[in-house]
Amino acid sequence: MALFDSAPHSVCILRLSAIGDVCNTIAAVQAIQHHWPETKITWVTGKLEAQLLKSIEGIEVVVFDKKAGWQGYRALWKQLRHHHFDALLHMQYAFRASIATLGINAKYKLGFDGERAQDFQGLFTNVNVPSPAKMHVLDGLMAFTETLGIPTTQAKWRLHYSSDDLTWAKQQLASERNLLIVPAASKGYKNWTAEGYVAVIEHAAKLGWSVTLAGSPASIEVELGKAIESTLSTPVKNLIGQSSLMQMLALIDNADLLIAPDTGPTHMANAMGTPVIGLYAHHNPARTGPYNYQDYVVSAYEEAIQAETGKASHELNWRARVKDKQAMQRIDAQAVIAMFDKVIKLENLGA
Repeated sequence: MALFDSAPHSVCILRLSAIGDVCNTIAAVQAIQHHWPETKITWVTGKLEAQLLKSIEGIEVVVFDKKAGWQGYRALWKQLRHHHFDALLHMQYAFRASIATLGINAKYKLGFDGERAQDFQGLFTNVNVPSPAKMHVLDGLMAFTETLGIPTTQAKWRLHYSSDDLTWAKQQLASERNLLIVPAASKGYKNWTAEGYVAVIEHAAKLGWSVTLAGSPASIEVELGKAIESTLSTPVKNLIGQSSLMQMLALIDNADLLIAPDTGPTHMANAMGTPVIGLYAHHNPARTGPYNYQDYVVSAYEEAIQAETGKASHELNWRARVKDKQAMQRIDAQAVIAMFDKVIKLENLGA
């Protein structure tokens, strides 16, 4: 049953992290904006994630500093003390996010139902959002909008960046056929091998593609980029650690194709409509992969989860994760090359 049959005055979104999840949440928020343009939306999020929210319009962004401990909660509650929301969408079941809800005034506090909730989230909410039949994280987020009273709709994104970011991105890329590779995630176990990337890059270069590496300044990303460069026989542009988040968004938007593991830029590419080959082994890509490009995923998840548990994924909990830190090494370079060739044909990205 829908909570509202007309536009509520105000809604608060609570999704603190991470970049990929925030990117998916944007689709739900923009569905609200499209259906109820008069509804005021406040979004509580993390410091890094707030940078990405510069790409969307019409929301009040409130930054929560999770590193500040109780001072962070007190600062958040002080900032929101005069807000009285019609609904709070508690879209992150982590316990620290639930604590934040205690100081947010809302008539309805929506959270995941028993199938998807964790960390006692149900103790902090008064409306359970029914889990959809589809297992993807984004479908679970869109279910919040349906519970509010918005008709079922296809996930869409409208992200923007500045002309300066566009100029910077175009300066980094060749005039045509640009392959962007974000080789590393923040968690090392999600990363593929330098040797695998080298094989793909050299294959793409032979077909006349220009290749650019990108990523954050985190040491794990910088080191993997250097390892790739040191083994290559063909030059690439290495921008790892040299872009802001919004420059990264512009870079992704203006590239022809992205290859990346399970990390934020994968979902940024999906939002911008840039074809993306996602590399997965630890999480089921049917749950966490790039929403509109799941057919382009190269996954070792089923093989790895079967080896680890003796069961197929459909026999396990929907969020079952492969724990083997070497699982990404199950991805064969030839499988990624074959997917690259398939995608450039399907997307008409050839010469």
